[in-house]
Amino acid sequence: MNTHSAMGAVTPLLRRAIQRAALLLAVALPAHAALVEQVIEVPVKVANAYGRVVEQPIVVSVYQDSTSPVPRPIALINHGRAADAAQRAAFGRATAITNARWLAGMGFLVVVPTRLGYRVSGGEDVEDTGPCGRKRYPPGYEAAAAQTLQVLDQVRQRPDVQADRVLVLGQSFGGATAIAVAAKGAPGVLAAINFAGGGGANPLTQPQQPCDTPGLRDLFAGYGRTARIPTLWVYAENDQWMGPVYPRQWFDAFQAAGGQGEFVLFPPNGKDGHGLFTQDPSAWRPTVLEFLRRHVDPGLAAKGAERR
Repeated sequence: MNTHSAMGAVTPLLRRAIQRAALLLAVALPAHAALVEQVIEVPVKVANAYGRVVEQPIVVSVYQDSTSPVPRPIALINHGRAADAAQRAAFGRATAITNARWLAGMGFLVVVPTRLGYRVSGGEDVEDTGPCGRKRYPPGYEAAAAQTLQVLDQVRQRPDVQADRVLVLGQSFGGATAIAVAAKGAPGVLAAINFAGGGGANPLTQPQQPCDTPGLRDLFAGYGRTARIPTLWVYAENDQWMGPVYPRQWFDAFQAAGGQGEFVLFPPNGKDGHGLFTQDPSAWRPTVLEFLRRHVDPGLAAKGAERR
């Protein structure tokens, strides 16, 4: 963040976070390392499904390649949703380090929030969408999208970024959140990538059968009515959470409602293709590079091809 221009407008908590980030930037990695990591705190204010407002800081990992030119475009990566409260409590700081390194190598400033309800950020589980038989999907994704946009608002104050060149992507719950963000029409957000996005799934009790699939179809159709940026939807045939059939229906509903997008279904990957984003980046990176070439920046895509 621009600590000179923004310091007077931020809260004391955020001021301390900025100061902490500056210190971490100086000590995160040895001087010869290309990837520089920061850990910052960003205050967010969101409502849960019952309208109760939650306001507190969340932890955000930030990455940049020290050799890339400034100002940098922004890429924000959203993590998925842990299956239960115990896993959320044990969740460490989100880094998406392998793919963050790749995007930083292309010149992006990479931003990875750890959202509310996860151990390192703490707080209430504002993304809860209810039990399987009574799903309420929209409030959960609204809470995740609101956090995403508030983090972007803070990051865009930095003097070393291009505020009008933003890529949003995510995996699983984070992938669906990327589409929710696309529907917001936020200034500067150029494209969104959804890896294995969806919700209400449990591969142990109901493999490939998410809860309330009509509700998810309606959710994505609603996003399609207002989303006007290019989107890419990436799934695998053996996704044990979402399955191979429903995601295509969700995409079709999104597109029929007016959303712009491309859907790619990859062959089976590992034991569970739901983890394609992290477990096999080499499989999807050529597809993503082509998407970036057409919708974000040809030069970035060329650099990414060299590093993949």
